Amino acid sequence: MVPSVSAKVATQVCLGFRALKGGAVAVGVAIECGEPRVVLSTFLATGVDGDRHSLEPYAVAAELKSDPQGRASAEAVAIVTEGRKRQDQLGAKGLHAIVRTLEEAGCKPVVAALLVNRAGWVTDLLEYSTAWPEHVPVAEGLAVRDALRFALKECRLKAIDLDEKSLPELAAKTLDRSSMEIDVCLKALGATVGKPWRKEQKLACMAAWSTLKTKG
Repeated sequence: MVPSVSAKVATQVCLGFRALKGGAVAVGVAIECGEPRVVLSTFLATGVDGDRHSLEPYAVAAELKSDPQGRASAEAVAIVTEGRKRQDQLGAKGLHAIVRTLEEAGCKPVVAALLVNRAGWVTDLLEYSTAWPEHVPVAEGLAVRDALRFALKECRLKAIDLDEKSLPELAAKTLDRSSMEIDVCLKALGATVGKPWRKEQKLACMAAWSTLKTKG
C-alpha cells in the first residue's frame, strides 16, 4: 500500500495597499489562530526617481499651456499617456516580484484591499488637472491607484476597494474589536516588521486584515 503524502497548504494572504506619490505602501497579512500576522511590508513603486513622467505625469502636463479652447494640449495628452503606461508597467513588475517573494515563503496572495477616497467621481484626470492645477496631487494619487488595479489584474488578484475614511469603523465591526484594541494590535505588529511603520502602513495592514477576515 502506497502511503499518502500530504501537500503543504500555502498560507493565505491579503495584500493591503495605500497609494502615495510614486507608488504604494504594501502590507501582506495572514491570519493564524484568529490573530493577524504581517508577512510582508514594502513599497510598490509605480515611478522612478528622476523620471517625472512616471512620478508625476499630471504635474508635468499641468505646467504646459492649454490649447486655444482651454483644453489640455496634444503634448500634455502624450505625456500623460506615456507616464501612465510606465506606471502600469512598473506596478505590474513590482507586484509580480512581491507575489513571487510571498510564494517562496509558503504564502499565497488570495485577495487585495485597495484604500480609496471619495474623489472617485473624477473620471478624466488630465482635464481635472488642467482645470484645477491646485488639485494635481489628487490626480496623481488616483493614477497610482489605477496603476495598482492594472497590476492586480495582471496578477489575477481580486481587488476590494475600501474607503479610507470609514475604514476604522468597518474594521471594528468586521474584527469585533474596539478601535483601541485594533490600535494596540497594529502597534505590536509593527514591532515585528520594523520601520517604516507609519500611518500608511497601519492603514494598509488594517485594510488587509479586515478583508481577509471577511473572506475567511
